[in-house]
Amino acid sequence: MYSLAKVSRGQSALKSAFSRSVSSKASSAGGVSVIGFENKGPAATSSLTVAIKAGSRYETTPGVAHVLKNFAFKATANASTLRTARETELYGGVLSAALTREHLFLSAEFLRGDEEHFLSVLASVLSSSQFHGYELKELVLPVVQSESVFAQTSPSTLALDVAHNLAFRKGLGNSLYASPHYPVTLDDVKSFAQGAFSKSNVAVIGSGISTEALSQAVSSAFGSGTSSPTSGSLKTQSTSYFGGETRIPLDIHAPATSVPTMVIAYGSSSTASPDLKVLKHLLGGESSLKWTPGVSPLSQAADKVPGSSAKAFLLPYSDAALFGVVVSAPTSVQLAGLAKEVASIIKSAGKEAKDEEVKRAVAKAKFADATSTETLEGLVAQAGPALFSGGEIKSESFSGVSASSISKAASELLKSKPTVVAIGNVSVLPYA
Repeated sequence: MYSLAKVSRGQSALKSAFSRSVSSKASSAGGVSVIGFENKGPAATSSLTVAIKAGSRYETTPGVAHVLKNFAFKATANASTLRTARETELYGGVLSAALTREHLFLSAEFLRGDEEHFLSVLASVLSSSQFHGYELKELVLPVVQSESVFAQTSPSTLALDVAHNLAFRKGLGNSLYASPHYPVTLDDVKSFAQGAFSKSNVAVIGSGISTEALSQAVSSAFGSGTSSPTSGSLKTQSTSYFGGETRIPLDIHAPATSVPTMVIAYGSSSTASPDLKVLKHLLGGESSLKWTPGVSPLSQAADKVPGSSAKAFLLPYSDAALFGVVVSAPTSVQLAGLAKEVASIIKSAGKEAKDEEVKRAVAKAKFADATSTETLEGLVAQAGPALFSGGEIKSESFSGVSASSISKAASELLKSKPTVVAIGNVSVLPYA
C-alpha cells in the first residue's frame, strides 16, 4: 500500500506535469493564431485541428453551419473527395469535423512526421473548397438529414437543443442541426464559408508538435492561400438570457429512444465561474465507482427510481453559461416524481453543503479540469476558445471556492427565470 507521503509526492508530480502540459501561450503565423502541445511521451501520433469561429450562433441562414461542417474534406482545387480519402488512408490518418455553437473544428490525426501533408489538406479546405452542387445533393444533405433525424429521436439531445433556444433565443439559441423547414442552398454555404474562413477567424491547435514547429509549418502550408486577415468575418449579437418552458409529446412508437426526459436549467449572460464548475460536481449525478450510485444528491435521488438518471451539466460559452440537470426515467409518471425532487435539490443548491462535500466537489472539478486536455476532443474544446480570447491556455484556479461562495453563486443563478423542457406524456409531466 502507498504511504501518504508517496501519494502526496505523486499528486505534486501530477500537478507539475499538468502545469507544463497546458500552461502555454499561442503564437501567430501569417495572421493565423497557432498553439502546439509537444508530447514528451512514447506516443508516435500527432493531431492538428483548425478551430474556426463559425458555430451555429454565427449562421446567417438556419442550418448553414451544420451543412458547412459536412462539406469539410470534399473536393478542393488540389484534390477530389476520393483522392483526399484515399491519401488519408495511405498515410494511416483520420479526418473529422465537429460543430459546436461557437466553433467549427476540422481535425486530422496521423503518425508523427506527416504534419506537412495534413496541414496542406486542412489549408486547402479553407482556401479552395469547390462546393459542387452534386456534392451537396449526393454526399452532404443525406448526412445532414441523418444527423438531424437522430437529434430529433434522442430525447436528451433534443431537450438540450430546445433548451438553448428557450434560454438564449438568437445566437447561442440557434439549433446545431439543419431543419427541413429552412432549406440551405449552395449560395448560402458559399457565402457563410467566405466569412468563416478568413485568417482572423481561424486558429490552429497541434498535439505532439511544439508551437515553434507548428508556426513554421502553418506559415508554409497556409501562406497566402486562405483569405486575407482583412476579409469580413462572421458577426453575432451579444448574448442575453431569457428562459422559458416548452413541452414535447414523446413518440411512443419508437421504444428504443422513447425515454421521458426533462431539462431544468438556469442561464447567465456571463462566463462560467469556478463556483459553478464546482456546483456541478456538488450536485453530481455520476458515480466515481462503477455499479454504485454515488453519494451526490442527484445520484441518491435517481437511485430511488430504477432505470432513471439525474445528471448536472454546465455548458460554458464565451459570453454566457447554461447550468442545469438532465433528468430521465422509464415512465413519465416516474419522471414527474423524480423531477420534483430534483427541483428541490436545485433550489437548495449550496445552502446546506458541508465542508467535506465542498472539498470533494472541488477535488472532482480539479480532476475534470486536469484531464480535459488528455483527449483530442477535450484539448480542442479548451484550447480553441482560449486562442480567440487572449491565447493563453492554463488550468482553472479553484482556490477561492468555498461553501459560502458556491451558495452565493447558486443564489444569483436561481434569480433568473428557469428554462424547462419536458419530453414525454405532457399530461403527466409537471410544469415549471
